[in-house]
Amino acid sequence: DCDPQGSLTISLGHSQPDQLPVTLSSVLGKTMNDTALSTQEGILHHSEGVDLMPANIELSGLEVSLVNVMSREKILKQYLDGIKSGYDYILMDCMPSLGMLTVNTLAAADSVLIPVQAQYLSAKGLEQLLQTINKVRKQINPKLKIDGILLTMVDNRTNDAREISTLLRETYGTKLKVFDSSIPHSVRAAETASYGKSIFAHDPKGKVAEAYRNLTKEVMKLETQRQKSKSDLLR
Repeated sequence: DCDPQGSLTISLGHSQPDQLPVTLSSVLGKTMNDTALSTQEGILHHSEGVDLMPANIELSGLEVSLVNVMSREKILKQYLDGIKSGYDYILMDCMPSLGMLTVNTLAAADSVLIPVQAQYLSAKGLEQLLQTINKVRKQINPKLKIDGILLTMVDNRTNDAREISTLLRETYGTKLKVFDSSIPHSVRAAETASYGKSIFAHDPKGKVAEAYRNLTKEVMKLETQRQKSKSDLLR
């Protein structure tokens, strides 16, 4: 969880993130100071088979202190390099801003999936994010790829949502992948945070769970194509 608000942490069942003894802020602080760190330090295990490195408001303070650190854009990457061998995939949930924490996640990532609400202001902010990604790609992480844009919280009952969805596909669809799957707006999805469960556990037969299954298939297809391209290059 790379967001000081700790929304992902709360959604996975930790309703008081400020009371957690070890969070992402703690381990990044140790990484900055070259302090010994165990690979499992602070990692929480969820009953659905995923691990979580939690976050809380302390991460905001750490972001400020990153300004004066050598190789400040790669502190998160240094931490992840020490633990990634134990995982098939590591997902980083960013806050909706373009500060040093977001730059750190882009510097550490192999690829980016961009969720965009089908709303005017969210769509306007997309261009700024794409500019930041391009800067990171040029200066820090040349291998960074954009998997695609995911339309989320889509309410197809409104003209505005349908128009924004169409506009995004027309504007960016020729340059970037806009996933065929879109995540519909749903009260059932909003409930999951208070229960500390994923949508697959809370409402497995609902429309949101089905949308995420379809998205997973699209993402895994991209990964398969990427691995095949790597194999072809090595021949």
